Amino acid sequence: MASIKEKLLYLQEAGITHLVPRGEASPVASSAEPSAPFPPADDDPWEALRREVFSCQLCSLHATKTNYVFGEGDRRAKLMFVGEAPGADEDQEGRPFVGRAGQKLTEMIKAMGFSREEVYIGNIVKCRPPNNATPDPKLRATCFPFLQRQISLIAPQILITLGNVPTQTLLETRDTITHLRGHWGSYKGIPLMPTFHPSYLLRNYTVETRKAVWSDLQLVLALMKDVSR
Repeated sequence: MASIKEKLLYLQEAGITHLVPRGEASPVASSAEPSAPFPPADDDPWEALRREVFSCQLCSLHATKTNYVFGEGDRRAKLMFVGEAPGADEDQEGRPFVGRAGQKLTEMIKAMGFSREEVYIGNIVKCRPPNNATPDPKLRATCFPFLQRQISLIAPQILITLGNVPTQTLLETRDTITHLRGHWGSYKGIPLMPTFHPSYLLRNYTVETRKAVWSDLQLVLALMKDVSR
């Protein structure tokens, strides 16, 4: 049997310099705080993103807007709608799609068998451009990372882009919505269906445009049905 001296030498060579007697708690273990069962609220990536948006001053729009429009809906939504930017009504309320175009979008969502609370609605740009101007490429590039993080956190099954700006931004193309609608695209592996913006429907409320949008939405419903099988 090896002597105590030989055992200690062996342990020392193995890098073990401290022995805890049986029944005695380790000094480190006894002073360590038990791990929290849930991370603190500050570690919530969604709330962290919200704080970033509400403190953003990366472009000139922060100085002219009334409210940031973060987006709203189910954070685990299977279906996510992406618009262009807030309008006057959205700027006042701090919510996306609450004006006339928002009412039309709500009709579209209900026609698909959902409520607004069951989907997620966001925009490429979080602040209203003055006079409802189309966001230029620089504004889109500045604000788009916020939406990218939202999409990543929500991880929807399908994206629906409303109009030229969100479609061209997410698909990285210059093709117009007239050519792209009704055809599947993909954003980071997520199926994407481009369709007309609700405001376009209000300006061009014809049988043809309504049929086109409903056809696009039916394609989405068919894919959602296949995915859920």
